[in-house]
Amino acid sequence: MEADKDKSMPPVSQQPGVVAQDTSFVPMPVAIPNCPPGLEYLTQIDQLIIKQKKELFEIFTGCEMKNKYLVYNTVGQQIYFVQEETDFCTRFCWGPLRPFDIQVVDNYQREVMRLVRPLRCQGCCCPCCLQEMEIHAPPGQVIGYVKERWTCCYPKWDLLNANQEHILTIGGPMCQSKCCGDVIYNVMSCDETNQVGKITKQWMGLMELFTDADNFSVSFPMDMDVAAKAVVFGAAFLIDFMYFEKNNN
Repeated sequence: MEADKDKSMPPVSQQPGVVAQDTSFVPMPVAIPNCPPGLEYLTQIDQLIIKQKKELFEIFTGCEMKNKYLVYNTVGQQIYFVQEETDFCTRFCWGPLRPFDIQVVDNYQREVMRLVRPLRCQGCCCPCCLQEMEIHAPPGQVIGYVKERWTCCYPKWDLLNANQEHILTIGGPMCQSKCCGDVIYNVMSCDETNQVGKITKQWMGLMELFTDADNFSVSFPMDMDVAAKAVVFGAAFLIDFMYFEKNNN
């Protein structure tokens, strides 16, 4: 992948279409000991709304563009801007399977997280080469992992901390179709006996037929460890690419 990992993203205020006149932003949080800079936002909330930006060029041409997302709290304040970093060749050749770096930038132009997905196979026929992703906060410091678990029917992902210890499990439905309403992925305890949150792919109506721009909500307990919240948040993007990103090649 030709994207330069050390290249800083343009300021949020310079991202086309990102800042609207009626958009409100979460103010700079107070630093918290042992909390990665920029993730202090996550200690104050129990839900995030992720809205993928709709690229008109992609809609009309079918040419896959870099995915971009805006992240809000439940009262509509913008918390993060998220952008995929890949080159055209990678997007064209690998489609939804493509490896990527995803940069998560706060309202003050700080890259606070990076989601790194290597190139891996996908499907039940490849149990030895399943999907996975690293969550960095700040970039360069791994705080957790999302690893697909091999199953026959119902998809599952193990969420691990920085020491690769199993902390949570995500389980999805057998049918991943987005044409019949919301699709819910339950965030469970390690032993899968207690639900502690969920990731919801929100149904967008007829718009689903014309674009692969998707909306997600991510919920978790207010008192959940901030690193665990970041890993759950990151898992939503892996799920998006695995099941809801169209192959436009």
